[in-house]
Amino acid sequence: MSGAVDLSALKQPAVSGDAPQGHAVTEADFETKVLRRSTQVPVVVALYSQRSPGSIELVKLLEKLAAETTDWDLASIEAEANMRIAQAFGVQGIPTVVAVAAGQPLADFTGNQPEEQVRQWLAAVVDAVRGKLPGVGEGGEGEPEAPEDPRFVAAEEALERGDFATAEAAYQAILNAEPGNAEAKAALRQVQFVARVQELDPSSVAKADADPADLDAALAAADLEMFNQQPEQAFERLIALVKRTAGDDRTRVRTHLLELFELFDPAEPIVVTARRKLAAALY
Repeated sequence: MSGAVDLSALKQPAVSGDAPQGHAVTEADFETKVLRRSTQVPVVVALYSQRSPGSIELVKLLEKLAAETTDWDLASIEAEANMRIAQAFGVQGIPTVVAVAAGQPLADFTGNQPEEQVRQWLAAVVDAVRGKLPGVGEGGEGEPEAPEDPRFVAAEEALERGDFATAEAAYQAILNAEPGNAEAKAALRQVQFVARVQELDPSSVAKADADPADLDAALAAADLEMFNQQPEQAFERLIALVKRTAGDDRTRVRTHLLELFELFDPAEPIVVTARRKLAAALY
């Protein structure tokens, strides 16, 4: 399931009355129902095909199990109609089930499994995130909550005050002590980006549109579009600029674009698509 795909050629008649509906997710609501929701509870993504009765039966089993708990959510996705999502997960077979927690794939399996084995897999997923995601039950009476890391608390308090320099220094201090701390690394990127945007001229988008050759205006415009929740526009602007530039200018634009990619989960569909377009623009 990789490479260029003609989605219209893959559309097949639905298996009458059998296609899962209650937890259906598409590219349009993937960010909300999967990535954002997975910051509260793990989201079990079930990629199925209407041409595969076995995969539909597995989704129905997951729907039944999802109704028994609030510790995880189900997202059933028709792979052939949402090929970018299937590609982002690296799907090799149908059905494929992936547990997503805090925006990251946590565990997966491919193929039909008996109910007891599916229950055990789900229990392991929930146990792995217990105490780490706010929507997952504690699983026992009187279990103490893990204390918040005071270093992150201090950084977040600085952010709430609008003190970006202090927040950046706090996250950098965590990384100096723990170079592999992914949470601090992601937070530092976000803080540096937001701090950079505060210094930009609000008219940069208009300037960039008026003068496509103004490299500084284009980079600033992309940052403003990203800050205003318009990542597709930001990516398209910079990819178009990559096509028109060469040498040091092209390197500068490409580097800026890669920095914007790092603000997202690598599996985010819009990032996967933009990376593919960037590769085509470069080669």
